[in-house]
Amino acid sequence: MLKRIRSERIQNLLQSEIRAMTRACNEVGGVNLGQGICDVPTPDLIKEAAYEAIRENQSIYTRHDGDAVLREAMSRKFAQYNGIPLNPDTEVVVTTGASGALAATLMALCDPGDEIILFEPFYGYHLNTALVAGMVPKIVPLHPPTFHLDLQRLRDTITPKTRAILVNTPVNPSGKVFSRDELVAIGAIATEFDLLVITDEVYEYMVYGDRQHVSMASLPGMRERTVTLGSYSKTFNITGWRIGYAVADASLAGPIGLLNDLYYVCAPAPLQRAVAVGIDRFQDDYYADLLDSYTRKRTQFCDTLTEIGLTPIVPDGAYYVLADITSLGCEDAKSAAMKLLHEAKVASVPGTAFFTGGEGQRLVRFCYAKQQPDLDRACDYLLSWGRKR
Repeated sequence: MLKRIRSERIQNLLQSEIRAMTRACNEVGGVNLGQGICDVPTPDLIKEAAYEAIRENQSIYTRHDGDAVLREAMSRKFAQYNGIPLNPDTEVVVTTGASGALAATLMALCDPGDEIILFEPFYGYHLNTALVAGMVPKIVPLHPPTFHLDLQRLRDTITPKTRAILVNTPVNPSGKVFSRDELVAIGAIATEFDLLVITDEVYEYMVYGDRQHVSMASLPGMRERTVTLGSYSKTFNITGWRIGYAVADASLAGPIGLLNDLYYVCAPAPLQRAVAVGIDRFQDDYYADLLDSYTRKRTQFCDTLTEIGLTPIVPDGAYYVLADITSLGCEDAKSAAMKLLHEAKVASVPGTAFFTGGEGQRLVRFCYAKQQPDLDRACDYLLSWGRKR
């Protein structure tokens, strides 16, 4: 038996609450609204493009930073939609999902002992990727239900060891969409203290009502210090394909590409080509229909939660909703999540997966990115259970 099994960097790393709840849900045959699997069918256009790429033997390594066709398609998309001009040869890195993009970015641009600021509630992969990279996360809380940004709290968190601020917008799990004014203020602080800004914009097309998605790198003076991370997993319903990206000024994208090559070599070649087809051929109506579908699902699910006394924090973006579970009388969020799973047959994720403090103990997170029959079934289960309480 080896005396030491784990490396120091993963001594405290545990399987995420999200995947643990997925396993528990499978065991009871429930409806999984815990993990953001996004099991909505993949559009036929994307599937046919993947088949065609395979038939054409697009099966060898691409360049370490991605297939040229995809990098060029992404450059056009970023110029038109995000307002960020890019050189496809030097400023786009195609990665193995947004999680791969974050890992390559932190390892390429940050050192062990560097501090990284995360806004709470945070996505657990952001926190854990930083920890494994040897960084020191510093938390700036955004308190529910408004998730107001306290700029003085942000400023006070910065130390001489701070290297980066990570902004997720729209936010998983809260659904907060950072406003232009908030991003401008964060950018001004980052410039003042010469900090890197890393933005995760995976849910950029899922912004409700009159809210608007703004990319940090599109703001004056921010392009040179911002790395924009994203993925087509959610936009095209291909979470298992693992096609993500990091885009940035060439001075930042170059090192990220080196790490991407070392860790992953390249993302799956035929799937890259298929995503490029989707970017170029889907028109505005595709994205409008996507948003309309999630708007209806948000309304349906939040209305269900309200009816059974689990007050939802209605999200402005993404496809998750945090719900207050204090009415259940459970001692903590995990107990509440397990109660909902075993009694209502609906899986959620304890809020403690997204908070370091006590705020998470009164919340659970649901994901409503489900096929309509499955979401209907989850709502029926919850309503039936709620009426018996």
